[in-house]
Amino acid sequence: MDGLAWRQFKAILRKDIVMELRTREMVTSMGLYAILTMVVYQVALSEAGASLDVRLVMPGLIWVAFIFMSLLGLNRSFVHEKDQGCIEALLLAPIDRPVIFFSKFTGNLLFLLVVEVLSLPVFSFLFLQEQQGIANPVWMVGLVLLGASIGISGVGTLLATISVNTSGRDIMLAVLFVPLMYPLLRAAVGATFAAVIGGPASAALFWGWMAWVAAFDVIMLLVAFALYEFVIGA
Repeated sequence: MDGLAWRQFKAILRKDIVMELRTREMVTSMGLYAILTMVVYQVALSEAGASLDVRLVMPGLIWVAFIFMSLLGLNRSFVHEKDQGCIEALLLAPIDRPVIFFSKFTGNLLFLLVVEVLSLPVFSFLFLQEQQGIANPVWMVGLVLLGASIGISGVGTLLATISVNTSGRDIMLAVLFVPLMYPLLRAAVGATFAAVIGGPASAALFWGWMAWVAAFDVIMLLVAFALYEFVIGA
């Protein structure tokens, strides 16, 4: 990335961050969804009482919440651009399309990470305070920060750009996003299970699933990068 592209990248990213700090729509909507989802989970699991080891179901619960929570944020990230004509302005400006992709991807990743980092302690407090806790919390944090969130933001940025130009953009984004997230969701749940449960074979299991997460991230980011110029200009 040359000097001009780097300045353009920072300008677009700064604009997205400043707009979010003013409106707080993305972080607020995702945060409220995460909290409401945790409340629903707690009510649904309360009947099981102490007989249920929540750690056995936590991996699936937390990643389903993160996947659907990210839908709200990804959709909001382009609604402002579309409604205020910012997308047309970006297309008219002498900016390379990959620069637009990486700036939007980075902004979405930052906002998603903020909500995830805030949600994990709350989830642990609500569900794991009477259990043994997470066996390897560093693995869990690494999976969230350096693994699955990258794939969610990369694919979501591409699909949000596609769906924002459709009449039913909320439904279209979900229809496109959820099936593509299945491989990442499966790998993230497996890695989270290894991090939460621990045990002699947990390291091999965790790093095996992390390899799948890394492969998904690399492949889908390359695909999104290659297709973005055609998608945003369509």
